[in-house]
Amino acid sequence: MLVKRDTTPKIAEDGTTVQLNQRLNDWISWLKLTKRFSAHTITAYRHDLEEFLVFLTRHQGELLDEEKLVALKITDFRSWLAYRKTENYSARSTARALSVVRNFYNYLGKETGNLCSALSGIQPPRVKAGLPKPLTEIQAEDLVSDIETFSEEPWIGLRNKALFVLLYATGMRISESLSLTGNCLPLTDRLVIIGKGRKQRIIPIISAVKEAITDYVKACPYPILSETPLFLGARGGALQPAIAQRTLQQYRQLMGLPDYVTPHALRHSCATHLMAQTQDLRAIQELLGHASLSTTQMYTHIDQQQLLKTYTQAHPRNRK
Repeated sequence: MLVKRDTTPKIAEDGTTVQLNQRLNDWISWLKLTKRFSAHTITAYRHDLEEFLVFLTRHQGELLDEEKLVALKITDFRSWLAYRKTENYSARSTARALSVVRNFYNYLGKETGNLCSALSGIQPPRVKAGLPKPLTEIQAEDLVSDIETFSEEPWIGLRNKALFVLLYATGMRISESLSLTGNCLPLTDRLVIIGKGRKQRIIPIISAVKEAITDYVKACPYPILSETPLFLGARGGALQPAIAQRTLQQYRQLMGLPDYVTPHALRHSCATHLMAQTQDLRAIQELLGHASLSTTQMYTHIDQQQLLKTYTQAHPRNRK
């Protein structure tokens, strides 16, 4: 008796075929192990691609597999872009999502040899270039001086001060700062860190950073060992980025500062204030870990804007 083979595609939990779901997991592993993307970036990539796949499943009314993805037409991609626009996604968000989709298709092409010709005809939405919003020098100095007093626990106040002094003095990302361990102690004049894209760079450490971190470590009630995080939470675990962000949110609300005052704004502030003093693009590029000099050049535009503002306010002929 012949048994008829079941050719029905197996369905994964997200509504794609098991085959495509496995390809998605393989892509995520490739991003993590080969491209060395951060956990945060990988989470964002997976979310964007899954939203794309969910839209296509509903749009086409059928189960997705690799063959259907490769056979998509330019109208399918345009329908997806139009959907995102009606859902009020920003142009920047959609441009990023399209970049994620291209990344997956490129990976799929390398693995299978199948390319989607329609995708090459899709242009990303125009994204209005926006300049970072740094704090003024006075705002930044007040923040790192006063943040300690906004905590009831003295050692937590010293921890907050140490963290924000580090961010402002070095231009490090919050994720880079919170990935430091006790292995960096005692601090010297430089610190070797692993930044975005698993790239290593050297950060100069000024005396203000050394003093702030030394005071925090002495006051911390938990042991900071070589393998434990440098910045600890109230219960002795690793300090979470959300806690640091909430701390600064509470500070800015009490001080009446704008919403853009975040931990990342201290990185922008560091770069902008250094640019005003040195105009050394290459040095600032190395400090921040930018892959391209063009990324660092945006701080020259901020400096020029501030110069123009100061000029128009202060020039005697403009006051008449």
